[in-house]
Amino acid sequence: MRKAFLYLITVASIMACKSAKQTNNKSTDLKLNNPIITDKYTADAAAMVHDNTVYLYAGHDQAPNDVNAYRMHEWLVYSSTDMVHWEEHPVPLKPTDFKWASGSAWASEVVEHNGKFYWYVTVEHGSIHGKAIGVAVSDNPTGPFTDAIGKALITNDMTTQTQISWDDIDPTVWIDNDGQAYIFWGNTVCKYAKLKSNMIELDGPIMTIDLPNFTEAPYIHKKGDWYYLSYAYQFPEKIAYAMSKSITGPWEFKGILNEVAGNSNTNHQSIIEFKGKDYFIYHNGSIPTHGGSFRRSVCVDRLYYKEDGTLKRVIMTSEGIQN
Repeated sequence: MRKAFLYLITVASIMACKSAKQTNNKSTDLKLNNPIITDKYTADAAAMVHDNTVYLYAGHDQAPNDVNAYRMHEWLVYSSTDMVHWEEHPVPLKPTDFKWASGSAWASEVVEHNGKFYWYVTVEHGSIHGKAIGVAVSDNPTGPFTDAIGKALITNDMTTQTQISWDDIDPTVWIDNDGQAYIFWGNTVCKYAKLKSNMIELDGPIMTIDLPNFTEAPYIHKKGDWYYLSYAYQFPEKIAYAMSKSITGPWEFKGILNEVAGNSNTNHQSIIEFKGKDYFIYHNGSIPTHGGSFRRSVCVDRLYYKEDGTLKRVIMTSEGIQN
């Protein structure tokens, strides 16, 4: 009996080793899809769904490997029909396309309205000190885009809630069900205003929203009857969010959605629904060669809702989207 027992133990051990080896072999076949772009450093991505295609707009981090500073001289655009394979298109827009502007290509967002595509961007104002928000327009989601108004839409002298010169950054635009468009933006203080139907003029006063530890990067999306306002929280930046039944609030703070990436001090999110699934788009600094806070990388992971409409914590993965 003892010999038979030892034999069974030996056979079981061999089978377990084979099973573990097979499992390990399978795991090595798993493709690591984050970051989604690895031949360039990309950051501050915002995505738009149009005609069953996702268009992703991002800043291009171009700081030399030995420079720890933000250097972004152009925006990039990619498209995908499955959230896995991404096609790069020719550079559609640069800060130099705005004659009144100078400086880096900071965070931006594109929206479609009445067959045209409006790109709201952050740039340095050439004559008024500080960051400014401009608007470019195109008939095609991949461009080329041109300056829509020949001047800034929002300048530092229009906002007096803070004394800093970089509070007018990170624009995001939401077009509500009634067709009314709103622009949200800000650093230190979250601001918003209505847009006129032409999408290139403010329609009324600039308002503010009181959010806990608001740093920057506001983003609006809607699911069912709920509006969600997510934003960069503290520094280094996590992503937090608030909810409301109205685009103008009041907003109820709900907590942290996405943790600090660990290798990037900043974060900038975009949330979309595509083909029945919800996605959280963000950046970290995970490209192995010289990646970090000034050479960032766009990533995508799934987003999930609870029954009461609140959001589950986003799990950042190296695997990313697999199907």
